[in-house]
Parts: sequence; structure tokens; C-alpha cells
Amino acid sequence: MSKTVSAHDLHISLDPPSEEGLFKWLLASFLMGKRIQAGIAAEAYRVIAERHQRDTPRKLANCTHRQLVGMLGEAHYVRYDETTATRLLALAARLNDEYAGKVGNIVKISADRAEFEKRLMAFDGIGPKTVEIFMREAAKVLF
Repeated sequence: MSKTVSAHDLHISLDPPSEEGLFKWLLASFLMGKRIQAGIAAEAYRVIAERHQRDTPRKLANCTHRQLVGMLGEAHYVRYDETTATRLLALAARLNDEYAGKVGNIVKISADRAEFEKRLMAFDGIGPKTVEIFMREAAKVLF
């Protein structure tokens, strides 16, 4: 079993909650939610958010599928690179279009934690595992 990677391990601050921290942790959780080694998923997060500075929904949405596949390849996140790139671009686009690019807006319009989790799972590529990873730390500051 691989080590659990925390927001702290990735230098993501969630307390106090900030839009920057919430999106970065959602991005990292998304990458870790797939059947891939935690270390590789963490490196993919670092490559995308730190090395290439695609650390907001706008910046992420403004890269091409090919660029994103390349970033995932840099991190050796190759097993799911094509579908992950497609789903990350869809995540960023939907977050921008439906929630003004803010994870916090999903929280604001959700009546409770259950509704928030349901809204997260409505994103393509976000399933119960990704929500579990994200909420493991975000729930402490959001609900």
C-alpha cells in the first residue's frame, strides 16, 4: 500500500480555506483518485501546478489537450494520460462555466456536505475515491 499524500505534503494550504488552496487540492485529489501510485500522482500535480503553473481553473482550461498529456508524461502519469487530460480540461471548463471558476461557489450553493459531494461527483472523472481524498482534508475547513 502506498503512502497517503496530504495537502501539506504538496505544500497546499487549506486552513484558512482559500480558493487557490481548494482548487489545488481538488486537482491533486483528482490525480490521486485514479488507480495510479500516489507518488506519481503527486508528481503529476507538481508538474501541472508548480512547474507549468496551471494552478487555477482558468490557467488549466487555457492549455491544450496535447500540452496536458505532455505534462502528465513528464510525471510518468502515462497509464491514463489521454483520458485524464480530457477530464481535467472538462473539469476546468465546467468549474469556469458553472461556478465562476471557484470551488467555493460549489460550497456556497450546496445545502450541506452531501449535496456538495454530489455536485463534485457530477464532474466527469470525479468518483467516490476522488471525493473521499478531497474531503479527507477539505471537510475540516468547509463543513
